[in-house]
Amino acid sequence: MDLLLLLLLIGGIFWLISSASRRSVGTGAPARRAVSAADLEAPRRAAEEDVTRFGEELQRLDLDVQMAGVDEAMLQDWQRALDSYESAKRSLELVQMPEDVRHVTTALEDGRYAVACVRARRDGQPLPVRRPPCFFNPSHGPSTTDVDWSPPGGQARRIPVCGADADRLAQGAEPDIRTVPQGAGRVPYWNAGPAYSPWAMGYFSMYAATGLLPAFMLGSLLATDWDGVPADGFDTGGDAGDGGFDGGDGGGDGGDFGGGDVSGGGDFGAGGFGDGGFGDFGDFGF
Repeated sequence: MDLLLLLLLIGGIFWLISSASRRSVGTGAPARRAVSAADLEAPRRAAEEDVTRFGEELQRLDLDVQMAGVDEAMLQDWQRALDSYESAKRSLELVQMPEDVRHVTTALEDGRYAVACVRARRDGQPLPVRRPPCFFNPSHGPSTTDVDWSPPGGQARRIPVCGADADRLAQGAEPDIRTVPQGAGRVPYWNAGPAYSPWAMGYFSMYAATGLLPAFMLGSLLATDWDGVPADGFDTGGDAGDGGFDGGDGGGDGGDFGGGDVSGGGDFGAGGFGDGGFGDFGDFGF
């Protein structure tokens, strides 16, 4: 009897596998593409640049912390920043797949908020509100305000930016945009294609459910998997609001995730930010 049950179980498993395969073929679902060495190297190199930059920033800040008369609260924030840096370095060493890069940038995002807290305590200022990183360059640390901005030939978007970039824009100057290697040159990360999605996901994904991301960014975070196939069960359409940071509009009505439609109307995707826009990052892998 036990042998019969085992044979039936094995037969059932093979039937399920075969059935799933036929359904995939019947629906025309694209096969998950193989990850190339370039897919891995591109985001890993970007993360390595960010880790190096954060380490240099900590070195510059170390003397200020020592001279500021460190109290227990500042010491805790400073230790958190150092721990995040070490975590980012360890995660970088363990990267084996493109999606592993998200652990590096998640640690960096947390560390940069800790650094912002250290600076606030040093200067006798209130602690900063936990906000998404600066859209133009996540290495700038937490954003401080929201601005309407459009790249050449693109649509205007309301985005989170740091104070320095807000000042640049107010004076008619160009923001300090994070570029990443692509081919023989460098391009803004949002135009660099899906290889950099895990890199950006680590910086922004924790804010996806908070109402603190603009609708177009939220849609890109939830839209697809690594292989570029639209994910089922998400509707990031116009109900996501205007993406503001006023705590109301950005969250939408809270009930549209689950609609199964990731088209989003026209609020994000092609035409938004240059060559295909931030929609290139539609595979943040939720």
